[in-house]
Amino acid sequence: MLYRFIDLFAGIGGMRLAFEPYGICVFSSEWDIKAQETYIANFGEKPYGDIRTIDAKDIPDHDILLAGFPCQPFSIAGVSKKKSLGRPHGFLDETQGTLFFDIARILKEKQPQAFLLENVKNLKSHDKGRTYHMIKNVLEYELGYTVYDAVLNAKGLVPQNRERIYIVGFKKPIKFEFPKIPEKGPALHTILEENVDDKYTLSDKLWEYLQSYKEKHAKKGNGFGYGLADLNSYSRTLSARYYKDGSEILIPQKGKNPRRLTPRECARLQGFPETFKIVVSNTAAYKQFGNSVAVPVVQLIAEKMIQAIEKDEIIENKLNVKEGNMEYATK
Repeated sequence: MLYRFIDLFAGIGGMRLAFEPYGICVFSSEWDIKAQETYIANFGEKPYGDIRTIDAKDIPDHDILLAGFPCQPFSIAGVSKKKSLGRPHGFLDETQGTLFFDIARILKEKQPQAFLLENVKNLKSHDKGRTYHMIKNVLEYELGYTVYDAVLNAKGLVPQNRERIYIVGFKKPIKFEFPKIPEKGPALHTILEENVDDKYTLSDKLWEYLQSYKEKHAKKGNGFGYGLADLNSYSRTLSARYYKDGSEILIPQKGKNPRRLTPRECARLQGFPETFKIVVSNTAAYKQFGNSVAVPVVQLIAEKMIQAIEKDEIIENKLNVKEGNMEYATK
């Protein structure tokens, strides 16, 4: 069976790559112009722009919703006002003004049978856990999904320490288990290019600055500063700010200052195939790969999700719902 899926906050299509073996993407949305350029080059279509301006009714019917959404603080301003006016309100109302709200309104309108959301691992602890509590209440209590979450580290699949939270939901109460990620993965040297242009080597001025910055913070007992990578191990987490100075992942060189990763190496670090086209400037490419998902992790999750849908094994629990409190009770 081919599954129809949509790709929200699509970036450069990392989640789409993972799900394409199982179906067809019927809608994509990404507001960043440079990311759209990369998406067009690799998938032959231009994503729609700002999802906030798109009516959920205009989005095609689909089986699976994918979204690597940005985390924003949730404001509950207005809730007390609604109460004072005697107006009903729910968790969904309280998420208005956040990008999660746009995912929720599409789920509510289109009722896909499953979804996969990805975010930074700190989503769970943000605002003392209230942000994630609100998200889960919307997904389970208001939208009726059976929800699973896990923080997975990509370092067993790619040579990068990258922890992210993955949230999987099913419209039916079916059993699901996240994939087991290997403890040890490939070494960093396996993704490095052989011949690298000198422009990626740090200038004397920048290298001196990074060393003095790290030394200054070391004296204060802080661990801030550049990271000189161990080529036989894994790197730090690649971030969207890598284009600024490359300091989080520096590659040592004999007889030279260390160097930044090249954009192609960043693509490999995130598990993109060699056929993936890089058509933008280095600055834009660094931002795009830093913001992307680690593709091999999502591939394993996709496989498990499809298996769960097709196995259709119902869990023997029912949901006891209390506003602000979710608990399972065995039948």
